[in-house]
Amino acid sequence: MVVKFRCLEIKLFVVSVLLQLSYGQDFGYEGSMGPQFWGRKYKGCNGGKLQSPIDIEINNVVKINFPPLSFENFDKPIETVKLENNGHTVQLSIRQGDIPKIRGGPLNGTYCFAQLHFHWGRNDYEGSENLINNRSYPLETHLVFYKEDYGNFSNALADDDGLTVLSFLYHITRTENKKYEKFEHELPQVENMNSSVDIVNFDSLNDFTTTDRDKYFTYKGSLTTPPCSEVVTWIEFAHTIPLSHEQLQVFRLITGNAGKINHNFRPVQAVNDRVIYASVPTIDSASSKIEQTAWLLVVSLFKTYLLFSFVVN
Repeated sequence: MVVKFRCLEIKLFVVSVLLQLSYGQDFGYEGSMGPQFWGRKYKGCNGGKLQSPIDIEINNVVKINFPPLSFENFDKPIETVKLENNGHTVQLSIRQGDIPKIRGGPLNGTYCFAQLHFHWGRNDYEGSENLINNRSYPLETHLVFYKEDYGNFSNALADDDGLTVLSFLYHITRTENKKYEKFEHELPQVENMNSSVDIVNFDSLNDFTTTDRDKYFTYKGSLTTPPCSEVVTWIEFAHTIPLSHEQLQVFRLITGNAGKINHNFRPVQAVNDRVIYASVPTIDSASSKIEQTAWLLVVSLFKTYLLFSFVVN
């Protein structure tokens, strides 16, 4: 109970800090405000060894058996959320409701949800920030969390394990993703820069994630926007989320500093000496899936037996 209220007390402060630090109005993605010039004002964006995003080359990853990830309150509908256009992306934060938390995997401690936001591109062949085998995806969602032990987002920025970002990639399908219908209908309300809307009885955070969360890549990196602080444990999930072209087009109608935001992704940064790890599903997780498959097989055989007996008789 104490932990829950602790998270609730500081969530508004976290959002304000994120707006000031991670999504200031003094940077962009083109021209003199583009990524190549961020380092002029934000020294952390220039010359660091742990910058994000990166290109994840699967052949070079190191496989490791992490403890299972634990997702708390991800399945609960959110009482009230704030959806806003901050000039660089669409961002969603919680105004009222249970705070989602994550622990386990490569993480040392518990992390509280701060916000989620999106990165997209001009077409269906680019848009993601992290690449896999030099392949870009049309959309990427970042769920940003800060370490509970540090009390708030600002304090977390001072430690190299202060933040974690859960990253989900998308692929284009012909059919619409039903889980995104409500969110898709809300997006036009924040089409204009600096607009925002409160949404009551919002979907759960699970609707913004994949169903298979056992397989992921993880590495030490940074924020992908100024101040580019190298304090992030990245968790990039291997399974992608389906989304139709029409649903993706709604993002490209969002307006920023220089008109429509048709792309808002930072170019990949050098991996340098970093090791990228790939999770190996735990024995418990794997055995559970085997047991489930075996049970389905038994049920199928039993149905076949009943049908055969009926035909014979």
